[in-house]
Amino acid sequence: MRVVPIAMFCWIAGASLAGAQPQAKTTAAFDEYVRLTEARLDSELAGAGRYLRIDSHPQARREAELTRVKSGTILIEPLETLQNGRRIEAPDGLIHHWIATVFLPGADVDRVVAVLQDYDHHAQLFAPGVMRSKLRARQGDDFTMYLRLVRTKVITVVLDTENEVRYSSPRAGCVEFRARSTSVREVEDAGKATEAVKPAGEGHGFMWRLNTYGRLEMRGDGVLVQFETVSLSRDIPFGLGWAIGPFVTSVPRESLMFTLETLRRHVPSARVQR
Repeated sequence: MRVVPIAMFCWIAGASLAGAQPQAKTTAAFDEYVRLTEARLDSELAGAGRYLRIDSHPQARREAELTRVKSGTILIEPLETLQNGRRIEAPDGLIHHWIATVFLPGADVDRVVAVLQDYDHHAQLFAPGVMRSKLRARQGDDFTMYLRLVRTKVITVVLDTENEVRYSSPRAGCVEFRARSTSVREVEDAGKATEAVKPAGEGHGFMWRLNTYGRLEMRGDGVLVQFETVSLSRDIPFGLGWAIGPFVTSVPRESLMFTLETLRRHVPSARVQR
């Protein structure tokens, strides 16, 4: 097992990753990945089939997973969108794709949506993962909002993100939203007098893009919430997989888990009053 002091780790990471910028071919691959992923989502909504991933499994697995999730387990697994059966490679980048499901007992879909749409207070609701938040604009079911995200795994990365979100109600008792980042900028010395926000695309490259696709459905005495995230980061420099790899590969999963765990903690305020 290779061990280095934290100070040396941070120095190596900073020196190796500083100035990383996404290339046109990298973002083009991500855009194609997103296009195909959203085409699959559209197909699911258009058909009469399953709305949540948990319902797509054979009966035995489906029933076992419903039992687990209703007992408090957050189900999470990696996904991968293929193009004609083949992987979509992002040159000089990595695409991270995860899906997770949580059950919110006693909750009502409309009240949970109200919590999700309270963007001015996400910094309080989802601290410490969200440092700042603000609703920029709203037109009906379309939102524009700002989030300052904090991601930590030995080193800490702070990101200013601008996002567009659209909500819809595809069927009774169901709500879907699609949140897409329009800008991701790394912040140096966040909260200090020397704070500086880097131009988009500059910095360490731990996250260049982030999309979140959410689905909510009333299910018995509560709400099933499914979040699917697709994000883009720089690749791992040769020879530094042992040092940088854990941050790049584990943070997308851990961030999704944190979001659903935190949402579950705030659900009591959304319980149905009887």
